[in-house]
Amino acid sequence: MTEQNNNNKIIIETKALNKYFYEPEKFQVLKNINLQIFKGEFCSIVGASGSGKSTLLYLLSTLDTDYDGEIWMDGMNLREKSKNQLAEIRNEKIGFVFQFHYLLPEFTVLDNVKLPAIKLGKLSEEEIETKAYEKLEILGLRDQALKRANKLSGGQQQRVAIARALINDPQILFGDEPTGNLDSKNSQLVLAILKELKQQFHQTILIVTHDMLFAGNTDRMISFKDGEVEEDKYL
Repeated sequence: MTEQNNNNKIIIETKALNKYFYEPEKFQVLKNINLQIFKGEFCSIVGASGSGKSTLLYLLSTLDTDYDGEIWMDGMNLREKSKNQLAEIRNEKIGFVFQFHYLLPEFTVLDNVKLPAIKLGKLSEEEIETKAYEKLEILGLRDQALKRANKLSGGQQQRVAIARALINDPQILFGDEPTGNLDSKNSQLVLAILKELKQQFHQTILIVTHDMLFAGNTDRMISFKDGEVEEDKYL
């Protein structure tokens, strides 16, 4: 069990969360998951392929809404929300970094970072641009802002993807193997950036990873096996 810090606000909580796949036959991929993720934690989820860790991430981030049990985010029961409300929560409260950066190659770095804020529609163009430059500054890429995304290295592109995920100041930053496509040097750089986000800005971060070196440098490691939490420990 974790040594939970009760002084911290719970950002995400699951209650008896179960998930089934039905093709080619019914299979239970998550079994009675009860977790609490606290504000400001840098948490990793590890486990073998097929253990359920990525499935959990997609449920928590509202990308998959087919489950039994409850998922609470920032005090809201997500099951009670409509598709439109979930889309708004996803845009406003969640940042997501994937293994592949999914940047628009012909857009500039700046325009890629601005996209989620434009979609959210709560700030002026000028305010969005200012925020985008701020995020790029944090990621060490301000000087690359006006380059086309396809002119950057793989490591730089992944850092742009992190800046894009942060543009709306999300409550939680999710990552699905964000260093899985990077060499060891760039993996270490991304890890250092995520640690700085946690330390300097108290960003809540939840990362699924196969990289045990990466996971060992987070605050908390949750190990999955056969759809269940095998171990949950602070490091």
